[in-house]
Amino acid sequence: MAGGEGSRLRPLTCEKPKPMVPVMNRPLMEYTVELLRLHGLRDIAVTLQYLPEQIKDHFGSGDSFGVNLHYFVEEEPLGTAGSVKNAASFLDETFIVISGDALTDFDLNEALYFHRARGAMATLVLKAVENPLEYGVVMIDPDGRINRFLEKPGWGEVFSDTVNTGIYILEPEVLSLVEPGKMVDFSKDIFPRLLEQKEPLFGCVLDGFWCDVGDIREYLRAHRQVLEGKVRLRLNAKEQERGIWLEEGVQLHPRAILQPPVYLGSGCSIGAGAQVKDGSVLGSYTRVDERASVKRSLTWEGAYIGKGAALRGGILCNGVQVNSRSSVFEEAVIGDNSIIQEGVVVKPQVKVWPSKVVENGVILNESLIWGSKVSRTLFGRDGIQGEINRNITPEMAVRLGAVYGSIASGGPVLVSSDGHRASKMLREALMTGLLSTGATALNAGELLIPMARRAVCHLAAWGGVHVSLSPGGSDAVRISFIDGDGLPLTRSLERKIEQLYFREDFHRPPGDAVGEELHLPNLAELYRRELLQIVDGHKIARCGFRVLLGNPGAYLRSFLVPLLQQLNCSVITYNCNAAAEADAAAAESCLLQHSHKELTLAVRSNNATLGAIIDPTGEKALLFDERGSAIKGDLYTALLSLLVFRERRGSTVAVPVNATHVVERLAERYQGKVLRTKTAPRYLMEAGLQDSQQRKIPVSLEFDAIAALIYLLDLLASQDLTLGTLLEEIPAIRVREREIPCPWNYKGRVMRRLIQETSRDRTEMIDGLKVYHPEGWTLIMPDPEKPTYHVYSEGYTEEISESLTDFYVDKINMLQQES
Repeated sequence: MAGGEGSRLRPLTCEKPKPMVPVMNRPLMEYTVELLRLHGLRDIAVTLQYLPEQIKDHFGSGDSFGVNLHYFVEEEPLGTAGSVKNAASFLDETFIVISGDALTDFDLNEALYFHRARGAMATLVLKAVENPLEYGVVMIDPDGRINRFLEKPGWGEVFSDTVNTGIYILEPEVLSLVEPGKMVDFSKDIFPRLLEQKEPLFGCVLDGFWCDVGDIREYLRAHRQVLEGKVRLRLNAKEQERGIWLEEGVQLHPRAILQPPVYLGSGCSIGAGAQVKDGSVLGSYTRVDERASVKRSLTWEGAYIGKGAALRGGILCNGVQVNSRSSVFEEAVIGDNSIIQEGVVVKPQVKVWPSKVVENGVILNESLIWGSKVSRTLFGRDGIQGEINRNITPEMAVRLGAVYGSIASGGPVLVSSDGHRASKMLREALMTGLLSTGATALNAGELLIPMARRAVCHLAAWGGVHVSLSPGGSDAVRISFIDGDGLPLTRSLERKIEQLYFREDFHRPPGDAVGEELHLPNLAELYRRELLQIVDGHKIARCGFRVLLGNPGAYLRSFLVPLLQQLNCSVITYNCNAAAEADAAAAESCLLQHSHKELTLAVRSNNATLGAIIDPTGEKALLFDERGSAIKGDLYTALLSLLVFRERRGSTVAVPVNATHVVERLAERYQGKVLRTKTAPRYLMEAGLQDSQQRKIPVSLEFDAIAALIYLLDLLASQDLTLGTLLEEIPAIRVREREIPCPWNYKGRVMRRLIQETSRDRTEMIDGLKVYHPEGWTLIMPDPEKPTYHVYSEGYTEEISESLTDFYVDKINMLQQES
């Protein structure tokens, strides 16, 4: 399989197909051809698509490599299975599919023996890895039969650390499932179909080295692992001293310094006082001039490193010139034939495309042309979050807008923010990026995020972006992307944004085709009208409720107070601390720190019907009943579920997998149903959206605190209840949560062992591993953003909840020690 474009390796692959990218001064595909030849496999079909002539010109008929090569070129990408189907005329017996752009020393004969011994139709070669997130995870039975696939899972779905290497042993009958000329993938289409049809589909876990060389970091690491002897490869050099490998024609000045491990290609020249150290690999005819220093770095053919220059963990492609006193740092890549003039500093992870010039004295801290990378990933559990002007800058927002606009292909995108100055700054930057791609930007100004979600739906926009302060105060910000249904993006779309962002691959139309900005200032009014349509305003008005609002920010006050007054509610605003008036994040701080005492007293002293602290985004609320009792966490979730059940018996409510099972007891009482979802907001909102079509309220209450408050008042009025009376219906909640440190490289193995050890128990794997016991349940979830696990337990008593939590915390710690 040699059709790979290697987009994540750009600019290495701007002018070169990925199989031709050099490793240890040889094209990557040479090692695959050699591995096949050493296992007696000399008849090889090569599938090509991206820059095919380069591969044909280098390998020819295969005679000089001891094999027979046959080429099959795709005019358009056909997917992995479609590509192999394109070579069907060559495949009339058991055959191996292997990547021409991965590096491995697997014993293929072992896999062939495994395949034949089990009478398999298809055998996938598997490898246990430390971080399985970027691969297809495969779960197998003890005899090797495959029982489940997970394509690039999140941490909550990592149930094994064995991944698909892309090496397959197949019988020709498999190709009968592939429609000719169509885009068909083995892992997404063919193997799941074989699994569904209960065909003999097996996974063979092999020892040995395997690396898919998927990105710049992996490319650098592969070289270091070869130099460290972790890969069985034949090198075109002699080991002159331990760890010093030299090809023919290398010229070393007597005062040159080589410190192992290093590899120098043919014709390299190392000047007086120059140093090459710490796992560096130099391509043929690289010249390192006097007093230059190369550490942990790679060069391709014909690179030049000038006098006093420094290369620290960077990569120089063919013909690159780094002139005197310049420095190139970690994971920076300089594309073919680019020139770095004197005194330049190229910061870490900066990429320079081929044939560029960086002028004297420039400090290059962003890629040429569009910008620098700040992280390998952008999205967390809830949008993109970081510190203003550090992790998240206006430049970054412009690029994000350009990426989203490129994906939207001109479709209108709504852009909004809260009232914080930094949020408004980033809103303007996002719109600039959108407009630069030709997209229409709908400037909604200041909104709360539930309003923005509803506006996207009402306007039939392609999507939306909202900027708001995030938990942590005025220095932290969150950028929330919204799809056309008003939901957070799917993980696949988040990945697409990340890929385009890091590749800096944006649509750039001519100047007369840039997008148009449209101002839509009154969208909050649409949201207000929609809320009033779902409640009986006359009944609420007759009750004359007294509502106490704690720490409402300026915008929330300006919207919610008139809305409540329109419903004939008396509104009391109360500030938890003196800073609340000046700080829009004070309500968030009060909400997170659970400083309830003041609000409890205020609710009682003002004879309020209820109290509420609504966070500045408008999503979450902390409620107080008429006695001042706080309603938060699982109790809040149970209350919202009870509202739905009381509004209509037989309703279905969606709650996250880690929520209390008290919700099921309420459902039983009201002949309802409970749908458990993953914990990420998208899944809960999506399920809630489908459920709300059966009810009068068209929103997910968990993520719209204003709607939840108005809906609650409506229910209290229509059913002549108090909030305290409602709470009395909810059984005692005894959920316990604990967070346990666990290194990233242990997470997959720990989860695999937990699954093995609980195989006889009743379990669920909706998100993480949920284990049921006669006296309760426990959920073990890997944190997607931190090297930790979360353990949730709920039992019939407080003691049982604690003991279940302690048991699994101890189990996770023990499994880490075994690892």
